[in-house]
Amino acid sequence: MQLADAFPPFGLIIRSGPIVLRPITDDVLPPLIEVAAAGVHDPALMPFYYPWTDASPDRLPVKFAQHHWRTRAGWSQDAWTLEFAVEYEGVIVGCQGFSTRDYLVTRTGETGSWLGRAHHGRGIGTRMRQAICAFVFDELEADEITSGAFTDNPASIGVSRKVGYRDNGTTRLARRGEPAVNQRLVLTRDDFVRGEPIAVSGADAFRRFIGLV
Repeated sequence: MQLADAFPPFGLIIRSGPIVLRPITDDVLPPLIEVAAAGVHDPALMPFYYPWTDASPDRLPVKFAQHHWRTRAGWSQDAWTLEFAVEYEGVIVGCQGFSTRDYLVTRTGETGSWLGRAHHGRGIGTRMRQAICAFVFDELEADEITSGAFTDNPASIGVSRKVGYRDNGTTRLARRGEPAVNQRLVLTRDDFVRGEPIAVSGADAFRRFIGLV
């Protein structure tokens, strides 16, 4: 038996041009932690609702690993999060995720991602978002995909709009103890701006795993 036989998310690989989305197995955690520790954003800003990058350098590795272990341990058909390490031209550069609840009923979920600061401004964020959205629409039969970004994070909002997301209202959230406005976004099949075609390994086993048969 292979580990992916017990936990099919570990068998999923999505390829799209120079982009590869691969499962975050324990052997992938160390290089991914190194990318995160090298910096994800300007420390004066906070693009994330949960400020995980505020962890001290000595605590970031364990907190990062624990997050991914909790995500695996908490998996159920009613609520799950699929997270991939992003490779660009063979180098791990960040993380792309998709989270959902009651997917078999709602056929929707939320994309979330981060990219090492050294890799910003190269179009990678758009490519990895296009890859995950193509997978969710084509292989998981989604009706729509949501996302969100604080209004002072124009780069993230710009990626969403390049991929075809439309504005879907705003929400006031607490961020570092202060109020911040989060722009909600939604993507439909008809609005989706595709990138390079995707090739997926392990899709059939994953579909069965989440009850999509």
